[in-house]
Amino acid sequence: MSRLLFTCAYDGASYCGWQSQKDGVSVQDTLEQAIASILKERIRIAASGRTDAGVHAHAQCFHLDVPEGCRMSLQNWIAALNAHLPATIRIMESMPVADDFHARFNACGKEYEYLICRAPVLTPFMQNRAWHLPQPFDASLLKAALKVYEGTHDFRRFAANRGNEPQNPPADFYQRTIFSATMVEEGEMLRLRFCGNGFMYRMVRLLVGTAHQVARGKMKVEALAAMLADPLGEKTRYCAPAAGLYLNRVYYTPGVFCGTEGTSV
Repeated sequence: MSRLLFTCAYDGASYCGWQSQKDGVSVQDTLEQAIASILKERIRIAASGRTDAGVHAHAQCFHLDVPEGCRMSLQNWIAALNAHLPATIRIMESMPVADDFHARFNACGKEYEYLICRAPVLTPFMQNRAWHLPQPFDASLLKAALKVYEGTHDFRRFAANRGNEPQNPPADFYQRTIFSATMVEEGEMLRLRFCGNGFMYRMVRLLVGTAHQVARGKMKVEALAAMLADPLGEKTRYCAPAAGLYLNRVYYTPGVFCGTEGTSV
């Protein structure tokens, strides 16, 4: 049990994102402080990927290496960590993994969900939980726009720059496969789900924001498809707010995605 994989959920509204930062409180820092309180030493953890400030997670995954001599059971790990964590972060599951397993590099897919609330007034219980869009738009056009994203494409026009991009990236550097991009209507709430083999910086928020332009009648579905066909054009500037975005699942079994049988956490 030298390497453990944990699944955690968190309310991202209180944090500057997952990644440890010099300024601001991150989810990673908070977790590492809790682990240090238990083990009396600082242990670095590795996650399946970053989430931005304000983004939430139902099932973010990270691994850590247990120091020699620690004999806590999996259930004791969950209880101990939750006792040291704020209520905005909860450890949901834990499991032993191989010593060469990596939470990020072994991940073969992720599912994100984005919530849009169309109610005239946003209930205070959904504050920082959904994108409030009371102005009319065509939900059927939004669904049609999402379908355009499905498949394997060069998504560079739908990714923000972190500032560390390679000068001469390989041909497939910006290529991602979206297995499904769907929308479910639940009264005034829309649930947009994206399942893919990987997502770039702010990619889901840019996909949602641009699809919303189609739903508003400000862009044609054909123009959206043209952006994917011509990846060297100007990047989209329509980015949905972070508050509506949730990391739903991380998949570790190749070829198993979107609710089908297999290993997902």
